[in-house]
Amino acid sequence: MEQFIVSARKYRPDTFESLIGQENIARTLKNSILRGQLAHAYLFCGPRGVGKTTTARIFAKSINCLNPGPDMEPCGKCESCLSFSEGRSYCIHELDAASNNSVDDIRNLTEMVRIPPQIGKYSVYIIDEVHMLSSAAFNAFLKTLEEPPAHAIFILATTEKHKILPTILSRCQTFDFNRISVPDIVRNLEDIASKECIAIDSASLHVIAVKADGAMRDALTIFDQIVAFCGKDVKYDDVIRDLNVLDYEYYFKIIDNSLAGDYISSLLLFDEILSKGFNALYFVSGLSSHLRDLLVCRSSGSSALLSLPPTLIDRYREQASRCSVPFIFSSLNITMGCEAAYRQSGNQRLLIEFALMRLAEKALPQQPDAAPAPPVSAHSAAEKATLAQTVSQAPAPAVTQTEPAPSSPAGPSVTARTTVEDSAQTPPQQPRAAGTASGIKVPGLSLKDMMSRARENEYSEKSGTENLTDEPLTFEGIMNAWQSLAESWKAAGKASMYTAMMLYSPGIDLDSATLTFYVSNDAQRDFIRERNLPKMEASLRRTLNNRTIKIDVRTHESEDSDKKKAIPYTSTGKAQFLVNKKPELGELVKDLDLDVK
Repeated sequence: MEQFIVSARKYRPDTFESLIGQENIARTLKNSILRGQLAHAYLFCGPRGVGKTTTARIFAKSINCLNPGPDMEPCGKCESCLSFSEGRSYCIHELDAASNNSVDDIRNLTEMVRIPPQIGKYSVYIIDEVHMLSSAAFNAFLKTLEEPPAHAIFILATTEKHKILPTILSRCQTFDFNRISVPDIVRNLEDIASKECIAIDSASLHVIAVKADGAMRDALTIFDQIVAFCGKDVKYDDVIRDLNVLDYEYYFKIIDNSLAGDYISSLLLFDEILSKGFNALYFVSGLSSHLRDLLVCRSSGSSALLSLPPTLIDRYREQASRCSVPFIFSSLNITMGCEAAYRQSGNQRLLIEFALMRLAEKALPQQPDAAPAPPVSAHSAAEKATLAQTVSQAPAPAVTQTEPAPSSPAGPSVTARTTVEDSAQTPPQQPRAAGTASGIKVPGLSLKDMMSRARENEYSEKSGTENLTDEPLTFEGIMNAWQSLAESWKAAGKASMYTAMMLYSPGIDLDSATLTFYVSNDAQRDFIRERNLPKMEASLRRTLNNRTIKIDVRTHESEDSDKKKAIPYTSTGKAQFLVNKKPELGELVKDLDLDVK
């Protein structure tokens, strides 16, 4: 039986032209060879499986080739190339820093560097996973890396550049390798499949490329796994079953059900997904990606942003045309919020099912909410009529001129005529405010103004709470609403309320829908209950869409509560505190018969 070689090794690139997705790095290295500008140290860094070690081998093979091509590609036929391909080259050395990371290993390396190459011009040392070297090993290697012999070239490869000492980085030419794009991986897999006489469709190759996450080695490993499962004829259903990947069809059905407002079908579909063993969080994440692709598909020039098989792009665009942009945005907000709250949720399945219900609810046509009219008392009209009749029957007050009118070019007659005309034009049914004469308003309180202000305050505190649907309350939602309310007080210039709300964590009782607001002292408690409590409750009810939530303002009790209670806050309390603390001050108060206020 012929020995099997995995595709990642069998189809490993051996020339610069065969490198995939790293064209800029290949061009830079080829130009440095052509111009004879070889550095003594290189650093290749990037994700796994993108060709760092492969590029280092091609570079080492090219600079030692005895008969390089016109573009400095290795010939593959000279003694240097053959010895490297057969694994017997004494010019190219590969070391694994993960298992050779001590100072003694670096000392052995520095001794090897002194030996000149037997064939070729350079001794190339490829050190893989160089970030695994210890700090002492890095320091021992520093001098050799800075001033190596003329025939020595070091190529360091790592996936974690941030773990390498800055003194090492400053002595190397650094090349950052990119992740390989999905189209490049698909093209390479198609080429390999044709060479291996394997029938596989583009949708299956796309699933493999997405699963590889930009690593060609991972894509080839998955490809071998699929071929071992399916044989020479690979089907899409077999690929998603073997890789445990959720089919796109589920996401299309979820969105179709949501657009129709059919949340029952979405719940049944979610139950089917769970019964097949898929992770619920993976499903929500995939649904968010599906919504993102739908949003991108609404633009005609956004094909570059889509990592989708060509056979599915038209279907995505068809479904995107049936989805409004507000629906997609609100759905993304729901799914991403569900992802964020998944790990902290006590009932994770119910959390996702509720998100699916909200998706269906968002697609239903929304009726515009009519602005609620301000409450008007039943007897307000009668009061106005009675007041108008009383004023109209009252005798007109005499006009008294307390100050001389300012002189004008027309003389006094013009002023008198103007006053008479103005009084004649005044509608008789319009009551004049109490305490006014000749239209001059005297400072004071008006009963009409006081009633109007009371109605406005009552409306501002109750507006928006009549049509609430009493959504279920959660700890996260209440805390976010509390934070937003505190920020609104701060933005309104009331920093003291913001400080009071953020000083202690509020107590939350979901069963009674009560939020306990702890304050520092009794005076602060009484002030908030009298002035700000109705506004705070109304704001929280509107934010949480729940009419039952209440706020209970209490004084915070702690170990130092006795000391805090003893601290005076009012003027009377401060005066009484001084009298109690200084006996001689108390005697003075008694002698002079003073009142402590």
